[in-house]
Amino acid sequence: MNFQAFDGINTVRPTPALTFFTKLINKGMKAVFTATLKKGRAGSYDFGYIDASKHTGAITYANVDSSRGFWKFNPSGYAIGTGAIVSPGTSVMTGIVDTGTTLLYADKSIVSAYYSKVSGAGYSSSAGGYLVPCSATLPNFTLVINGYKAVVPGSYINYAPYSSRYCFGGIQSDEGIGFAIYGDIFIKSQFIVFDRTQSTPRVGFAPQA
Repeated sequence: MNFQAFDGINTVRPTPALTFFTKLINKGMKAVFTATLKKGRAGSYDFGYIDASKHTGAITYANVDSSRGFWKFNPSGYAIGTGAIVSPGTSVMTGIVDTGTTLLYADKSIVSAYYSKVSGAGYSSSAGGYLVPCSATLPNFTLVINGYKAVVPGSYINYAPYSSRYCFGGIQSDEGIGFAIYGDIFIKSQFIVFDRTQSTPRVGFAPQA
């Protein structure tokens, strides 16, 4: 499900269409919606308000660059398992939050570093991505956003069976895309706010309740 992008990238012709979110705003709804997706069970979207019962602690916000029609923001670093935070720079970390993308796509250096921590993991050309032993205990992946540490549990990164022994990894390379995509593998680990109430759009993150 992807209703969140900005109107500028719609492909409807000859008359461009407004997004679902913009249509609701034009009808008087407060320009905010939240995503509380879940692993293995139903999640929810809320439009026009923030339900404080669905998150814990403060919401950390990051400004969004919407010039290309996406909710694009700049994480400052990442960590794998209990390892130290690595800060490779915005050219590596910059990406979009996208409810319409299933996996988490990151720079190939990050992806390689992640799977180097998983015994038996490796890239499969036939699968088109990294596979991991289905029995493996995968490390957490942490994204650092304005000091907030958004933790994706390792169990979320075991995406789906590929064969009797191997499973497809939920983190894959963004090579050829041009930026990271923080899709549902990431989104299911967080309470996320998409906020257009200010002159500069912003996206917010907090632990799910």
